[in-house]
Parts: sequence; structure tokens; C-alpha cells
Amino acid sequence: MTAAPFIHAAPGPADVALRGVTKAFGSDVVLHPLDLEIRRGEFFSLLGPSGCGKTTTLRIIAGLEKPTAGDVLIRGISMEGVPVEKRPTNLVFQKLALFPHLSVFDNVAFGLRMKHLPRAEIRRRVEEMLARVRLEGFERRAISQLSGGQQQRVAIARALVNEPAVLLLDEPLGALDLQLQLHIQQELVRIQRASGTTFIYVTHNQQEALAMSDRIAVMNGGRVEQVDMPVALFRRPASEFVARFMGQTNVLSGRVRETNGAGVRIEAAGLTFHVGSAPGLVLGQPVKISVRPERLRIVPPRSGRIVLPVERAVFQGVTTLYVLRLPGGSEISVSMLASPQPLPGPGELVGLVWDDDAAIPLGIPAHARESERARVPA
Repeated sequence: MTAAPFIHAAPGPADVALRGVTKAFGSDVVLHPLDLEIRRGEFFSLLGPSGCGKTTTLRIIAGLEKPTAGDVLIRGISMEGVPVEKRPTNLVFQKLALFPHLSVFDNVAFGLRMKHLPRAEIRRRVEEMLARVRLEGFERRAISQLSGGQQQRVAIARALVNEPAVLLLDEPLGALDLQLQLHIQQELVRIQRASGTTFIYVTHNQQEALAMSDRIAVMNGGRVEQVDMPVALFRRPASEFVARFMGQTNVLSGRVRETNGAGVRIEAAGLTFHVGSAPGLVLGQPVKISVRPERLRIVPPRSGRIVLPVERAVFQGVTTLYVLRLPGGSEISVSMLASPQPLPGPGELVGLVWDDDAAIPLGIPAHARESERARVPA
């Protein structure tokens, strides 16, 4: 999709800041001390598997959960003791909680009427918001007459019409089919760009986060593993968990065999890779590397840097995933554009080639990742 995943909010003041926020239910710590800053006007995603703490973090920002320790600041103001209804936030859940007995107009106007705004002001703001979410002409439509995507846009309009500083979205697309998810992703980015509102989006779906976000925080076990822009997060993961969670990859155990001014040579599972500047690596050091399947290629055996047997080949539509057996007995996956030629069968020998710089060292120090980030192309 073309939803501008590499357009980022400029560094600036934090709209939301978490300072040492923790959460425990009895002896069960679900959120370890968390420090996080989300910039004004940013589309920021909290990404991770179920139970990682992302929804708990969102609920703490909203005021639905009280942190065990720490503080949440919104535009520099502490939210300690501020109830949900007084916070400059609005929340959109997967279950939209629209009022089925009210029209589209009345659903969107509900919060404004609760504030006792003048009728003319309510009408103006509702009509402007419905135009922004492309629902002009639907004002009198019943909720039951809308598609799932249209209902989603009504829920977003109802949240944004109150002009919150921050819109919180908790897996709002989870109940939609794939094609509708892709469409609403584009709509969400368009609405966020048009409104300039800070969005904090919770999801377990890597594709969603990569497609929409300015920055992403990958969470695991109640901790943030890495915060970065989508392209840097994908190409320069800080840990094995991030590498695996951000898409299919091969994680190989190897050792540093050479270090010089040109970079570092790593040997792993019979394959040799070169990486650029990696100050955290020294000669002889064991290291794990991530090699994405699309950075490897299958060629005729005589043209390969190594010849390996095919374990299986899985046709996936646009691409084919090949699983090859390495000399030590482990497997390596290769992803290539699907070919009209017959797929090699189990046991057939193929050649494997790769770019020298296909490997990403995992677990290198944070300062080394910072120096590499400037070289990650957008």
C-alpha cells in the first residue's frame, strides 16, 4: 500500500510522555518501568504479541487503569488523579460501541451534546467531521445499514469530533476482513494527516504497524524492546525477538572471523557475510545474525556459493518460499518471486547465493545502532 509509512512527524514536543510507568496485578508485573515519548502529530504504534503490555499501556494513558508507579503527562500536564472523562483523549475499541438506535449524525453528535454546545455548533462540527471521514450524505442512515468499514469511520468521527489531543485506538481493525483492513488503514492515515491529531495505535499485526506508523514501539513481556521508524525497525532490529516478530527471518548463530576498516566478516552455518561498522563486535566473538529470506536467492547448482538440498517449496502466490537444509542440519528459508517453471522437489540440489551485507547482527550496543540508523535508506 502507499500510505506514506516513511513520512515522519518532525522531532518536537512530546504530546504524551510516560515516566517510569509500571503496572502490577498483585505479584504479577505486566508492565515494567516504561519511559516513552510520543511526539505531537505523530502516528505511533504499540506493537507486540498478546499479553505483552501494549493494551495495558494504552489504558493507562486513557485513565482506564491506574499505574502502580510512574506518571503519564499529556502536553506537559500530569494526568495523576485526572479521571477518564477529563483527559484530552478519546478511545476507539475493536468493538465500536456505536448506538444502534441512533443515526450516524446522532452517534457523532453524542459527545458534543453532552457538553451542551449550541445546536448550530454541533451541526457544523458533525458535518465537517463526516466530510473528513467521507460519509457525507449518511447523516440519517441507521448504523445497521452501514458496512463494517463505514461503521469504523463513524466511530473515528465520533472520537475526533470532540477534538482530543490524542486519539487512542485499540486494535480497531481486528474484526474486519483483509481487504477492508487494507482500505481502512489508508483511511486512518489520511484522516490522521488531515486532522494533525496524535494517534496511538495498538496492534499485534506487523503489516498494519509498518504501513501506517511514523514510529513503532515493539513490546515483549511488559517491556519495550525497540522504538524506531518502520524502515529502520525492519532493517536494523535491536534483538532476536524484534527480528523474528517483524517478519519471517533466518536467525543463525555465527562467529566474528575478521574485523578491519571495511567492516566485519561473520561466518554462520557455513555461510559468510560482511557487515558495515559494528563497534560492539570483536574478533572471535559469537554472534547471532538475522538474514531475511528475500536477501537470499536460489540459482543453478553450478552458480551457487554453496549447494544445498531442498526440504520443501511452498507456493505463496506472488512468491515461493524455499526451505533448504544447511550442512549442520538446520534449515534456511529463501523467498523469491514465483516462477512459471516447476518447483524443485524435496532432495533436489540447488545453488544458494546472497549479498555479502544481507546479515544483520543482533544484540549490538545501542550506540552502535544509533550510528547505523543514519545509513538506513528511506
